[in-house]
Amino acid sequence: MADQTTSDPARDRMLHGPLAWTVLRFGAPLAAAMVLQVVFNLVDQYIIARLPPVLSDASLDALGICDMVAALGTILSYGVSSATATLVSQARGRGNQREVAEIAWGSVGLVTLMGLVFGAVAILGADVIVHSLLGAKGLVRELAGAYLRVIVGGIVTVFVMFQVTAVQRSMGHSKLPLAVFASGNVLNLFLAVLLVYGPGPAPAIFSWGPPIAAALGLPRWGVVGAAWATVIARAAVMIVPLLLLRRELEVASHEAPFLPSRAVLGRLVALAWPTSTQFTVRIGAVLLVIALVHHFFTTPGNSDAGTAYALCLRMETMALFVSMGWGGAAQTLVGTNIGAGLYDRAQRAAWITGAYNVLTMLGLAALFIGAGEHFLRFFTTQEAIVQRAKDYLLFVGPSYMAFGFAIVLGNALVGAGATRLALRIDLVLVLAVQAPLMLAVTALFHAPPSGLWTAVVAVNLVSALVYTFVARKKSSWRSFNV
Repeated sequence: MADQTTSDPARDRMLHGPLAWTVLRFGAPLAAAMVLQVVFNLVDQYIIARLPPVLSDASLDALGICDMVAALGTILSYGVSSATATLVSQARGRGNQREVAEIAWGSVGLVTLMGLVFGAVAILGADVIVHSLLGAKGLVRELAGAYLRVIVGGIVTVFVMFQVTAVQRSMGHSKLPLAVFASGNVLNLFLAVLLVYGPGPAPAIFSWGPPIAAALGLPRWGVVGAAWATVIARAAVMIVPLLLLRRELEVASHEAPFLPSRAVLGRLVALAWPTSTQFTVRIGAVLLVIALVHHFFTTPGNSDAGTAYALCLRMETMALFVSMGWGGAAQTLVGTNIGAGLYDRAQRAAWITGAYNVLTMLGLAALFIGAGEHFLRFFTTQEAIVQRAKDYLLFVGPSYMAFGFAIVLGNALVGAGATRLALRIDLVLVLAVQAPLMLAVTALFHAPPSGLWTAVVAVNLVSALVYTFVARKKSSWRSFNV
């Protein structure tokens, strides 16, 4: 059983505070931080889209190609971050500060090494990746290669930033990640305007940028400038949190190494690979929908359905990231309470966090259905695309509540150390439910897009039901203390 008084107020709140208020106080800033992460990505897209058409279309295509490459690295990093959060939160629950320091600081060194290796591969093999593997040609090939060398070459900044915020979250700090992402957004916007447009020309809303760029002697870099802005912004905003983390962990007094010991590395890998694989499965599920939309609902002369779904994916990213924010809160709360032996409280924390996210998804769905058209017209003026996207939101939007609930419960199970259980659930859902259902709807029954959207809704509902069934079993919370 946990000790009743500690020198760690955040830990004490998680173990003994009013649970509903503790969850809200801890989870809401994390959800808000994930909103800012989505905004971070949209800023670059908006700025690049305002380049002259001869450049903007090719630049956006290059951006999309490189995002998929960067996603591969993010999968690896996310697995380590998630594993670290579980191990650190459970160690905090046990009150073992030396173990916390060794795991947390060693994990930062591990992702730093991973980021440097992954970045070196991108720098040396950029053209092979974008041209030979992904088929980029002409101007897109040129822009994608240059962009990839910067954005993925500097991916270590993303790895370290996410790792530091994950460790801070697992130690009970939810406001610092919010501050990191907020300051990163502001700096990224400022730098992107200067480096993308240079001395000009620029849209009226960014007219303040060219005079500053001219005074500083900055060139007009276009899409590559957006990459540099992102890398510099992330590097700048992670310095102070990294130093604060080192001090809080008392790295020197605990003699915590910057690279994990063999024992710690083994524990990290054991939890990280199922989470990374689970993330890959989820991305694969999205890619399946993209493939079906393009194969069955587009033609060489009309890709309206594909464009509409791409726009909706941008909006759904908000639902996904907000759910991951609440899910991160659930992971930390569950891990801390399980580490302290408070299994029933851990289970209740998962349910309460899930309920908060259901309410959040209800509001988000209402916003998308009621005001989604304004967002859509922000990126396209084609009426056919807007109408198709609105149809999707009307079909799928209400199921965001089930979608988000399943994500939170999945993260809560990961916090309990049940990473392989969560992986098995997602594998079964995707391979035995989602893929067969969607293939049947499109390939066998030749349903219109609404049929595929109905299948998406069904999968969201089934996911929520399956995770609810598993989470109701007390054994799911008592067998995985790591």
